Amino acid sequence: MNRRFAIFDMDGTLVDSMPWWQRIGVEYLAAKGVTDPAPELMERIKPMTMLESSAFFMREFNIPGSPAEIAAEINGMMAEHYRHDVTLKPGAADYLRALKEKGVRMCVASATVEPLVTACLKRLGVLDCFEFLISCADVGAGKDRPDVFLAAAERFGAAPSDVASYEDAIFAAKTAVKAGFYTVG
Repeated sequence: MNRRFAIFDMDGTLVDSMPWWQRIGVEYLAAKGVTDPAPELMERIKPMTMLESSAFFMREFNIPGSPAEIAAEINGMMAEHYRHDVTLKPGAADYLRALKEKGVRMCVASATVEPLVTACLKRLGVLDCFEFLISCADVGAGKDRPDVFLAAAERFGAAPSDVASYEDAIFAAKTAVKAGFYTVG
């Protein structure tokens, strides 16, 4: 990698959290007494934000509370997985350390909220590789828009063309490319 700056996605790129995210809706519903929700209903939440899926759970499964309260409960459950269960992708720690030794300045830009990113990366021993963490919530837009990438580049004081973006989601990689970032999939 020949860039002086790097933006890393977390979920699916640095850590293997996707199996936990894919099961969290069912895990949450089970905790509320809803067992074996129809797979087609669970498929519908995949493109939703946390608040949208929380509102969906309220409507479809009569879960009490507000979308914000339900989202907080789900995030609390995921926080436990980030604190105890989620693992690094094979080779990620070695790669990060090699980039750091070369003087590459790095950050994490994630759809996952910063406290969960911090808890996970600290436990896994790689938090010190990153200058800062930024979430889509911080900039008010998902990775279908370039906001989080551009905000990270700005914090580095770098032009997008000087920054490598590491992504596992095709839509996010396409967004980064369109914004002028060197992108690694």
